[in-house]
Amino acid sequence: MRFLLRYSFLLVLMFFCQYALIAQTSRDTIRLQAFIINGDTVSISTLSNYQIYAHLTDAQRIARAKYNRLRNAVYVTYPYARRAGIVMNDINRHLEGIKEKKDRKAYIQSREKELKKEFATPLTNLSVYQGKILMKLINRETGNNCYEIIKEYQGGLTARLYQTVAFFFNSNLKQPYDPLKDDMLIEKFVQEVKRMYGYNDVSIRQ
Repeated sequence: MRFLLRYSFLLVLMFFCQYALIAQTSRDTIRLQAFIINGDTVSISTLSNYQIYAHLTDAQRIARAKYNRLRNAVYVTYPYARRAGIVMNDINRHLEGIKEKKDRKAYIQSREKELKKEFATPLTNLSVYQGKILMKLINRETGNNCYEIIKEYQGGLTARLYQTVAFFFNSNLKQPYDPLKDDMLIEKFVQEVKRMYGYNDVSIRQ
């Protein structure tokens, strides 16, 4: 009888030990993604994002201010330059078919009134810096610098007068537009404005 009791107890004990072993191996196993480097198993895990902030240097603050100033100037002036470019390119196309100097002058004067009516008020609100950017963008849209445009429409004397005034404002009516080098950043902002407002490019530089 005692033998049977001991045997039964051993069977029960073995059962619980087996069950405990199975439970331990199945429930306590943590599955990890890993790879092997030189025979060592290295686990793979994703850490949460950790952001590090640092104060800008004086040079970085100055560069950021210049960047934002230029970007703002392009956003303000490009719509004017684009509209002026449409009108001026249309004027140039019509002038190709007008040979008489008197007729050319009359046509230019009629279109000049259109430009003044549309742009006189808003352009007087531009800063000197924005005016410089506008002149570059007009060059972009027409393929001509502002000196050449004024000379064609108003004559050489008027163009030289405007050039002198521009000089006192530390500007230049003859400044070129180079989208691949000096004016690469301006061109970048122009493309931003075009995407934002859905503008088609009217520049004759295409």
